[in-house]
Amino acid sequence: MPAGVRIKGVMVVKLAVLRHEEGVRLEAERLLAIYAELGDMRGDHVVGRAIEEMAVQIADMQRYAEEPQGGDTGEEAMVLAAGALIRVARRIGLTTVARVAQDAIIAARAGDRTAQAAILARLMRIGDRSLNAIWDLQDLTLAPR
Repeated sequence: MPAGVRIKGVMVVKLAVLRHEEGVRLEAERLLAIYAELGDMRGDHVVGRAIEEMAVQIADMQRYAEEPQGGDTGEEAMVLAAGALIRVARRIGLTTVARVAQDAIIAARAGDRTAQAAILARLMRIGDRSLNAIWDLQDLTLAPR
């Protein structure tokens, strides 16, 4: 039982509030190479498309975790979506996203639905932070349009 104090005969428990403030790893060189090779407009298109693909894969992973596909647990669908997410994330240098998606594969193959839920929540947070990191990098290092 959690530690607490009694106030007027009622046990009051102090709860800790957890803050999820994990940093993200972005291979800026990979992102900059895309722009150097393709130029600003095509680079924006490639990066934007990759971000859209990542959002679709994460949404699919959430759906597979919540609604098992057919008669199975959604394990294979989860593994396929996470694998696609890893490929897209690596293409644009989002190594943290790729690593967490690999964790999702491990949890899916183990059938650990609790771990899957925690990993998907982490993936959402990291996905948001990664997107912000890309925007910040574009603002700082790419030539004005």
